[in-house]
Order: sequence, then structure tokens, then C-alpha cells
Amino acid sequence: MTTAAVDHPSSDQDERSGKRTIGGSRALAILLMITGAAGTLAAWVITLDKLKMMEDPSFVPGCSLNPVVACGNIMKSEQASAFGFPNPWLGMVTYPVIIGIGLALLAGARFRPWYWLGMNAGTLFGVGFCTWLQYQSLYNINSLCLWCCLAWVATILMFCYITTHNIRHGIIPAPSWLRNGLTEFHWVPPVLWIGIIGMLILTRWWDFWTS
Repeated sequence: MTTAAVDHPSSDQDERSGKRTIGGSRALAILLMITGAAGTLAAWVITLDKLKMMEDPSFVPGCSLNPVVACGNIMKSEQASAFGFPNPWLGMVTYPVIIGIGLALLAGARFRPWYWLGMNAGTLFGVGFCTWLQYQSLYNINSLCLWCCLAWVATILMFCYITTHNIRHGIIPAPSWLRNGLTEFHWVPPVLWIGIIGMLILTRWWDFWTS
């Protein structure tokens, strides 16, 4: 991600008052808006299909394409309501928040370090939950949901780039070689992460894909 002026540490007045604030680059703001919108779209479509399925148990979601890519199997599973309500409802609340943060950064907003750490904690929870769902989808439910996959990718990207931002600005302590490496090769962690998930999906149903 390119570093813009808004990424630099807070003003001298902020430093003297002990109230350091940190902004974000235009690229980070746009990425958060895009990933937040992608997650919101996925959660919205899944929610609509879930409501239709509750009204008509025989309803087949449009993304149920074959025995593997079968969104209906995911929606009917216990894992789809891990907190006692449909998982997409959580996404309907959290992903729009990310869009709002992206818009604020684009407008020049600057946040205190604790706010950035809170964003990191929230996306860490999100990516951890997505990882659990990925495991359940591949090895217990034995089905994939394309909209879920979109939400996974969006969450991974926002977590990786918020973490990179926080390490770069010293909000999360890290050695200089790591800060420099993430500045230069920020794209490596998300590409490797998403690539590994893609390989797991490919190998899990290798016989089906190659038949």
C-alpha cells in the first residue's frame, strides 16, 4: 500500500498534548470500503436466502450449483448459527462499520492508537471465526458457499492490511526488519493466506474437480 501524507504521525500539537492520532492512506481507506461492501453484500444475500429457506424448507438458493458448491447445506448446518442466530446477521452489523471507517479515513479522519488496536482486535475475531467456518465447511459440512468465500476473502484482506498499518506506525511493536518488509511486500501475507485456502479447497474435492 502506498503511504500518503495522512499516514504520517500526528501533528506536533497532538504529540505535545500526549494525544497522538494516526490517519490512514487513501489506498487503505478504499480497501476497507471495498472489503466492507463485499462482506455486507455476502451477508445480505445469505440472509435473504436463509429467510426464504425458513419460509419454504424446499427452497434451493441460487448459489447451490452442484454437490460441492451447495449453499443450502451450509445454511442448514448447526455451524451456520454458531451464536444462536444466523451468522450473516453478525456480518450485517460489522461489515458496514468497516465501510464507515473507510469513508472516515478517506475524508481525512485520524484515530487514537487504541482505536486502531480495537479495529485490529475486531478483525482478528472476524478472521478467526472465518477460519473456524472454513474448517467446518471443508471437513464437517462438506460443502462450499460462494458468498461465504467472498466474506472470507474480504475479512482476510481487511485484517492483513489493518495489521500492516498498525505495525508500520508502531501501534503494534515489531522489529524494524518486519516493518520494512511489510511496507515493501504488504501483498505477500494475504496472497499466501488466500492461496493456501484455495489449495485446501482444490485438494479436498480433487476427485470432483477433475472428474
